[in-house]
Amino acid sequence: MQINKIRVHHIKLPFAFDFSHSLRKRSSAKNVIVEIIAEQGKIKGYGEGAPRSYVTGESQDSAVKSIQRFLKKSTFPWDLNDVSQIRDFVDSLSKDKDHNAAICALETALLDALGKRQNRYIMDYFSQDFIAGDVYYGVSIPLADKQTVSKLCQLSRKMNISKLRLKLGKDFEQNKAIIETVHSVFGKDCDQRADINCSWDKKLAFKHISLIEKYKIRVVEQPMALDDPDVADFAGAMQASGVVLMADESACSLSDVKKIAKEGYYKMVNVRLSKCGGFRKSLEIIDYLRSNKISFQTGCHLGESGVLSAAGRVLCLLCRDAVYYDGSYDNYLLKENITRENVTFGPGGKAGPLTGSGLGVKVSAQSLARLSKGATTATVLNPNFNRN
Repeated sequence: MQINKIRVHHIKLPFAFDFSHSLRKRSSAKNVIVEIIAEQGKIKGYGEGAPRSYVTGESQDSAVKSIQRFLKKSTFPWDLNDVSQIRDFVDSLSKDKDHNAAICALETALLDALGKRQNRYIMDYFSQDFIAGDVYYGVSIPLADKQTVSKLCQLSRKMNISKLRLKLGKDFEQNKAIIETVHSVFGKDCDQRADINCSWDKKLAFKHISLIEKYKIRVVEQPMALDDPDVADFAGAMQASGVVLMADESACSLSDVKKIAKEGYYKMVNVRLSKCGGFRKSLEIIDYLRSNKISFQTGCHLGESGVLSAAGRVLCLLCRDAVYYDGSYDNYLLKENITRENVTFGPGGKAGPLTGSGLGVKVSAQSLARLSKGATTATVLNPNFNRN
């Protein structure tokens, strides 16, 4: 399969409502879409990255520049015939986190194009050792007022979803109100994780212990800044309470995860495709976690389009041993999407494989054009095209 050209789009995905956490208040998400055009337009593959400055240090502009630079590498498979070419290409790229959203978008687009050309669902290209028939997603509750939290909890309960990820911040009283509101709707019938997004210091972290214990919060995700030395004391207190600390922003690369394993403070890791650099790098991290008996969840960035949701679905289905699954929020969070297919999970959070080849979704050219209007689009032609 000859790739003729590649386009990279800035897209802005509007939310149906504001979704806040301690690091950002969001009404939309700014992502990048890679569009691979092959076989004279007969094949189009799509991939998505969610660059977040507070996670990998990337922006839309930096991700586009990274992709343009990667396309100049001799290892890029302009003539793509086998998945091994994609693996070799990804292996030739940076091992650090600085380009992970860009790598995710490019790798996923290549896999989507190859799957469509070979009429295969991309899950076929990966090990089936931990494959699941279905997975069950949880729900994220934003850093919001009681009314909003109560409404979302009632919707979750109506859908029979009891795995909740609570976004908490620096305001103890607001956090207390969120946790109490969740309890008023669910009582003891829910599995709660608290996602702090690095916003606590030692004093505030210890202040929350009574709340964490009283309301049976099982997991506390990334409570402190990446290299805060006080995490050791808090980890000890959490272990004594039977609570697991989960790493997120501090676990973007395999080297990060090896450091986490050595230190021993975090007993769970949140693996997200865009944060961790796509399938190849994410699965390498997961294999390392498995071999070191460290648990993990497969997560997402809020504001993923159906393209990244579909990719995330594949990662989830490859990991029946994940403790939690987050993602596929499309219809619940986005005001408009770019995929024709609905990738949203169903009642109970249940979701299975998508039908069709590649990622299992088709992108609406009209929606992509509308949501990328006014933004920079880069086009790179096959350097060998005139000689082929």
